[in-house]
Amino acid sequence: MKPLWSLLYCAALLVSDTMATYHLSPGDPQLMAAQSYAQSRINRQQPIRTLNPAKTDAQCRSRPLDLVFIIDSSRSVRPGEFEKVKIFLADMVDTLDVGSDATRVAVVNYASTVKIEFLLKDHSSILDMKKAISRIEPLAAGTMTGLAIKTAMNEAFTEQSGARPRSKNISKVAIIVTDGRPQDQVEEVSAAARAAGVEIYAVGVDRADMRSLQQMASLPLEDHVFYVETYGVIEKLTSKFRETLCGLDPCAIGHDCQHICVNSNASFYCKCRIGYILNEDKKTCSLKQVKAEVMVDPCKCEARLAFQKQTQTAIQQLTTKHILPVVSGGEEFMVFRHVSRHL
Repeated sequence: MKPLWSLLYCAALLVSDTMATYHLSPGDPQLMAAQSYAQSRINRQQPIRTLNPAKTDAQCRSRPLDLVFIIDSSRSVRPGEFEKVKIFLADMVDTLDVGSDATRVAVVNYASTVKIEFLLKDHSSILDMKKAISRIEPLAAGTMTGLAIKTAMNEAFTEQSGARPRSKNISKVAIIVTDGRPQDQVEEVSAAARAAGVEIYAVGVDRADMRSLQQMASLPLEDHVFYVETYGVIEKLTSKFRETLCGLDPCAIGHDCQHICVNSNASFYCKCRIGYILNEDKKTCSLKQVKAEVMVDPCKCEARLAFQKQTQTAIQQLTTKHILPVVSGGEEFMVFRHVSRHL
């Protein structure tokens, strides 16, 4: 700690010396102008991004999803920070294969109240979706995260709002972004959402309560809970979600293979367990028919065949030698003597 305190002490002396040299006080307009100039230099070094709906930067294509963003716009989220949230949403949309038959996106905005900005069925193109995101305004006031999750389940993840039926095997995902502690209960409503098949990612910013994030998120928590120190770096999470949402796993999404599903790039193919063969439909399996084959006795070599032939000849000779003609009643019978002792 000593080097840090030494550095702070030296910095304080430098500021004090500078103010004394130029006769500046903390409220002096010259000092305020100098601070403003320094901040403007920093801003020039780190250009502020703005949301440009027409610009796309997609680097991958996701598997089909019913995706709902649940974003906190309470009083603690300043206007500039909320703009960064919108840029994050726009960047996320760029990574998705948006379309009525692909990924559908909805946005739920919340503070003390909840507002559904647009539903899963409302936009089928990235451009239209990003324009809608650019028009979102913060709601201010409190942080009713539990109410937002419940509203998303009752109004956004419904078939009437554009969610696909469970029979379609389309993954349902919610991404919650918040910077505070919920003012209502989130554990029970989040558990109900997960039980209904919604995979929940919780993104905490700055003052976000880690325990609440863990109560909301799906398991394993290390894959579903994220934290960033400021909204200024929330864009860095885009690459993390890109890895998650673009990690194509068609077999995990749903398949109709009877036995084994094998991932193959953005698709899959079916295999059968040992002893079965794949049918013509390339999905179902049938028990393999084993053909009965007549196996030639490998021991029947020439020596054994010769021995068998000699034995048969000897038996025939012995049999012929011990046959006696017997006449009885005018009929001739062949009587065989017991010859086993000769064999």
